[in-house]
Parts: sequence; C-alpha cells; structure tokens
Amino acid sequence: MVTTVMPNVPVSKHRPGRRYDNLFVSGMVALLLATVLFGFARTYFLAGMFRAPLANNLLHVHGAVFTCWMVLLIVQTSLISAHRVNIHRKLGLVGFGLACVMVVLGVLAASDALSRNVAPVPHLDAKTFYTIPMGGMLIFSTLIFFAYRMRRNPAAHKRLILIATIAIMDAAIDRWPLAFVHHNHVSELFNYSFLLFIVLYDLWSTGKVQQVTVWASLFVIVMQQLRIPVGHTSTWQAFATWVQSLRI
Repeated sequence: MVTTVMPNVPVSKHRPGRRYDNLFVSGMVALLLATVLFGFARTYFLAGMFRAPLANNLLHVHGAVFTCWMVLLIVQTSLISAHRVNIHRKLGLVGFGLACVMVVLGVLAASDALSRNVAPVPHLDAKTFYTIPMGGMLIFSTLIFFAYRMRRNPAAHKRLILIATIAIMDAAIDRWPLAFVHHNHVSELFNYSFLLFIVLYDLWSTGKVQQVTVWASLFVIVMQQLRIPVGHTSTWQAFATWVQSLRI
C-alpha cells in the first residue's frame, strides 16, 4: 500500500475535494475492523484466538494472517495521517506480500472445508458453497493487483484497497449474531452498504463518483452474484468433486 503526494484536482469551490480522504479511509478501516471483530468474536477473538476451537491448524494460521491484514490497514492509515509516507511505502510492499499469502491461505482453507464436506450456509451443499470463498479470493486478488498497479495514484489506490477488503467482509457479516441478518439477502445489503459509503463520500467531496469506485464496486457486486449460479453448474460440481478427492 504505497502512496504519493496528491495531485491537484480541480473541484468546485463548494466541495472539500480530497482534503478529508485520509480521515474517510481511517473511518472506513475502523468500521471494517469492527465488522470483523463482531463477526468472529464468539468463535475466534473471544475464544482465545489460537486457543479457539477451530478444526485444524490451517484455520488458525488463516485467521491470524487475515487479522494481520486488518491491523496493517490501521497502521498504514496511521502512517499517512502522521505524514510518514516513506515508511508507508516500505510497509506497502509487505502488505502486497501479505495479500498474496492471504489468497493462498484462503484457497487452502476453502478447499479444506470442502474436503470435510462443510458448508456454513444451510441451504447450500459443500460443493456449491465452495464457489463463495473461492470467488472471494478471486475478487480480492484482482483488486489488490490493480491497487498495486495504481499505487502512484493515491485516490484510486486507497479506494481499491478499501473495496478489496469489503469484498471479503461477507465472511464476517454472515457470522454476526443477529438473526435478521441471515434472511433475504440482508447480509449482502450490509456488505454493499460499505460500497455505498465510498460512493457517497465521492459525491460529497468532489461532486462525482470516482471512476475506480464505479468499476471496482460493480466488479465486486457482479462477481459475488455470479458465485452461486456458477456453483450449481455441472462443470463446477465436477471440479469441486475433484478437489474434494484430493483431501487437502
């Protein structure tokens, strides 16, 4: 996660421009962290993390690494607020490496659940559910790749990092101990509300939605909506059966 000095972008005299970008990103990161803590409190954080009753050590490592990502986001936004851009840039390379590890662990954890025939969503079988975490890793890795490519464009870079993280929030939201969240796509609405916050901030700050906000948000929504239909196809079922036979 690397940034540079913001370019001068003409905005209306009635708009604040990108003056509050860092404050907005910090607030969003705090909100996403709270989402994760609330979702995984009972089964992971309040259960002692590495003493939590998880199925195997892979899931412990998976949980620790994904937690490190949230901590890193807080550190990175704090460094920008403290004007320590040089450290932020160096740590950004670590962040990119951590994101790569997250994708590998995400795939392994999803495949492990498939091999144990586990499907946290009641109305889906394990093979169909497998599309959800696998699709999440595809979305996350794609957005992180573009975030790295656009690291010299601070506004786009920040938004891509946020949206990539939002793309994997469904795992936490689906574990919220609130009954109404698990009915009629309510959890999806909560997830997409984070994207709406970015859209609204863009409109408030510059009077228009940033191009990167539009395409990245649409990418997340479309890809997430395609996961279950893809999971019901015979091709995916055959692929999942093959993965299941590997006993990862």
